[in-house]
Amino acid sequence: MSDDAARAPFVANAGPHPWRRFVAIGDSFTEGIGDPEPGSPGGHRGWADRVAEVLSRQVDDFAYANLAVRGRLIAQIVDEQVAPAVALKPDLVTFCAGGNDVIRPGGDPDAVAVQFEEAVARLSAGGATVVIFTGIDTHFTPVFRPLRGRIAIYNENLRAIADAHDCIVADQWALKSVQDPRFFDDDRLHMNPLGHHEVARMVLRALNVPNDLQPMQPDPLPESTWREARASDLVWARTHFVPWVLRRLRHQSSGDNVTAKRPDAIPLSDLPFDI
Repeated sequence: MSDDAARAPFVANAGPHPWRRFVAIGDSFTEGIGDPEPGSPGGHRGWADRVAEVLSRQVDDFAYANLAVRGRLIAQIVDEQVAPAVALKPDLVTFCAGGNDVIRPGGDPDAVAVQFEEAVARLSAGGATVVIFTGIDTHFTPVFRPLRGRIAIYNENLRAIADAHDCIVADQWALKSVQDPRFFDDDRLHMNPLGHHEVARMVLRALNVPNDLQPMQPDPLPESTWREARASDLVWARTHFVPWVLRRLRHQSSGDNVTAKRPDAIPLSDLPFDI
């Protein structure tokens, strides 16, 4: 058997998947912002809930916790979520963090990666399979296109961390299907239900878990004139961008006074809703 074949995260699942206790940590992406679901805790579903639903159908005694909170920076995620995640004794952890740091003015992808690796070492110390996420390729969006190089550097750091710690990489950079504004919410930052669904499919592929989730096709983009497009940009700036800037100036976060929507690892059948 080759060295690569012996590395547990890369061994194909010959039968039912091996995981029974899944914990997701991170920021708004993992919390599920952009994918509203009134019946879900916190009012959001998201890719992690969708993945947990598929995993729970295939094995008995499956439990799931989601500790992610919107707006969190890497240091906050490490300080607030890593220890509680480890305490839940997961055998599967998804960890997506650092994006809020990297996109901020002066964000240093190398410094963020140092904090990220320290967290990965703690999360994997107990033998859990750890899944990490590259950042999305922002070439398709004028708002975030200038940050493309910085995100690419961060991604390369993450790939090195994954190799060093035997992590599975959920590669958003390569997920071309979602590099389309129709997969994003009106704020142009968070994915909408279509985007979260595609990410869930990607994560399940990375885990080598068979599933029946099918690709979802967005509606065609409506035709618009240059003037209509600029008017839409102004509405977006007033509704989403300006409030974001004001929060930065006031040292506020969208996650202030928000707590984890699923702080305990419990069976999905015990939740007060059906996801």
